[in-house]
Amino acid sequence: MKNTLKNACLALALAAAITSCKKSNTPTDIADPTGNYILTVTPVASTGVADYLLTANNLDTGTITTARNGLEQDGTFRYYVTHNNKFFSLLYGQGNPGAVTTYNMEGGKLNKLSNFQTETVQAFAPVNNDLLLVKIPRTYGNKANWYQVNTDNLLISGEGQMDVANLTKNGETAHFSWLKQVNNKVFAPYFSIKACCGDSFGTNYPDSAWVAVYDYPSMTLEKIIKDDRTSFIGRYFVDGLGVIENGDTYAFSSAVATTGGALTSKKPSAITRINAGTTEFDRTYYFNFQEASGGMNITNWIYVGAGNFIVNATTASEKGAFNTGKHIGIINVNNKTFKAVTGMPELATIGSITSHNFSPVDGRTAYMGVTLVDGSSYVYKIDAGTATATRGLKIEGGVITSISKL
Repeated sequence: MKNTLKNACLALALAAAITSCKKSNTPTDIADPTGNYILTVTPVASTGVADYLLTANNLDTGTITTARNGLEQDGTFRYYVTHNNKFFSLLYGQGNPGAVTTYNMEGGKLNKLSNFQTETVQAFAPVNNDLLLVKIPRTYGNKANWYQVNTDNLLISGEGQMDVANLTKNGETAHFSWLKQVNNKVFAPYFSIKACCGDSFGTNYPDSAWVAVYDYPSMTLEKIIKDDRTSFIGRYFVDGLGVIENGDTYAFSSAVATTGGALTSKKPSAITRINAGTTEFDRTYYFNFQEASGGMNITNWIYVGAGNFIVNATTASEKGAFNTGKHIGIINVNNKTFKAVTGMPELATIGSITSHNFSPVDGRTAYMGVTLVDGSSYVYKIDAGTATATRGLKIEGGVITSISKL
C-alpha cells in the first residue's frame, strides 16, 4: 500500500513527456494555475512518486497539468486536511516518524509555513483550534498516543496516551476508524481487532458498533456507547460520522468486518443516529442502506448540507474490507432515501475515485476526482438535487488523490 520514493526528476520528466505526447489533443482553455482550490496529484510513473500540490481558481472548466507546475511533497503516501485556513499535508511513515507540512494561501499560491515530525498517525481531525492526531497500535496491550497540534503557532501543545485494549472488554483491542468533534467532545468510533495470531485486523465480534467519547482537551474517556444493529462505523482510515446542521450525528456502517480474511458480519450496511446533545444511539432511527440501494454497501461519504450525503458504494460482488466504491449515489438521512447518480463515466472505465473530496456545504454540491483507466483525470461536480454528475476541470499528468479549498 505504501510505495518508496523515486527520483523526483524521473517523475517530472515522465509527466512532462506524457503531457507533451498529448499536446495535440489538449484543450486550449488552460485554467489559471493560481486559486484557492488545492488538488493533490500523483504524477504518472512506473512506481510510486510523491504527490504534487496544484492550485486552480475553479473546478468546473479548463485544464491544469503536473508538468513544470505544483509543489512536490517529500514523501509518497500522504493525507490531507484543512483547518483554521491552513492546509496540512501528513506523511504516512510506514511505522517510522511522519512529517506534517503546513501551508497557507497567498495570492492564489500555496505558501509553506512549517514542516515538523510526529509519529505516523492513523486517525486525525480538526478539534477546536487544534489538529488532533492519534497513533494506534496493532499489537494487543499497547496504548495509543495522541497529539494536539495548535494550528495558530503550529506547535504540539499537548500529548498523552489512551488505553485502547481496555475499551473493548472482550480480549481484543480497539482500532479507531476516525475521529470527529461533536459539540465539545471527541467521538472516536472503533472496530474491535484481534491484533495478534496472524489475523491482526480480524475480529470475533463483527456485529457491533462502538464509539468512545472523550472530553477535550484532556482526552479523558467519558463513556463508550454501543449499538448491535450494525457492524462497526466507518472503515480503516475512513470517517464514518457526519454532523448535520441541527447537531445530530449520523454514522454509517459498511458491514465489512472480517475473521480470518473472510467477511463475517451478518448485519446490513446501514446508518444510525446520535441525537444532538446526547451520547447515546437513537434507537428509533435506523436507515437500512443496503435495502434502499438494492444490495450495495457504503464505503465513504461526504456531507453536502440539508441532510444530503454523497456516497461511494460497492455491490455485493465488489464488497471488501478495503474496497472503495465506484458507484456514486445521494442519500438523504432525514427522508431515508437513496438515488443513484447519473452522468459518471462507465464503471469499467474508472480507475480510481478520490476519497478526500470538497463540498461548499450548500445543500447539494460536491466535487470528486476521477482518474480513468486510460490515465486521464477529471474533477466531477455532483449535484445532490438532480442526482447528476458533470465533468469539469481536467488534470493532465497524474492521478487525483484529493480536492480541498482554502
